[in-house]
Amino acid sequence: MTVTALVSGGKDSIYSAYVADTQGRSVDELLTLRPADPDSMLFHTPNLDLVALQAEAWGKRHRTHVVDGEGEEAEERALEAALSGSSGWVVAGAIASSYQWARLHSVCFRLGRPLFTPLWGKDAHRVVAEEIAAGLDIRFVHVSAEPLAPSLLGRRLDGPMLDELEHLAATVRRVHVAGEGGEFETAVVDAPFFDRRIEFHTTRTESRGGAHRLVVEHASLVPRGPANRKPS
Repeated sequence: MTVTALVSGGKDSIYSAYVADTQGRSVDELLTLRPADPDSMLFHTPNLDLVALQAEAWGKRHRTHVVDGEGEEAEERALEAALSGSSGWVVAGAIASSYQWARLHSVCFRLGRPLFTPLWGKDAHRVVAEEIAAGLDIRFVHVSAEPLAPSLLGRRLDGPMLDELEHLAATVRRVHVAGEGGEFETAVVDAPFFDRRIEFHTTRTESRGGAHRLVVEHASLVPRGPANRKPS
């Protein structure tokens, strides 16, 4: 029996795996699906190579499954193939996307694997506030909706930034403050349960249409500085 957490490197999947650990569903492996389609609706796509560093810092086994082909059917087949062969829990970070939920539930039902989505249906502000309070160092790596500007790329999603997102959503244009509508994507570079933090050494920005992405070309695990070191 294996407890598998579907992890993209973003805040929601990392936090959901952490919640599973703390609630008695000890995660054995982090599983990353690598889609062929950069605009996949089912899977997160930016900077998937960072998950291997997250897994190493967390002391978790990591596995990647490449999606063969594009489109809904190909992605669902790949998810089913990646999750077959075990009977343990599947953990996912879905919050409000009925598209993701329906496909995750369908695949897990066919495989007889129970699905644990601890963030499902929660208020978006509450979810992000919990992730920040848990000590996750969350960075913007993709923005694709006004009024979110490319200047956000690389910035930390902390309490003041969450308040800023709420203000923009209320006064400029409605956005999902957890990014569940695809407005933005994130990467977790540190957490209290990591033994080191991730440092970006080389990055570049790609823009396509109204979307802007921070591409991490080289990153590594480094010790925390004195200000960021966990208490002994």
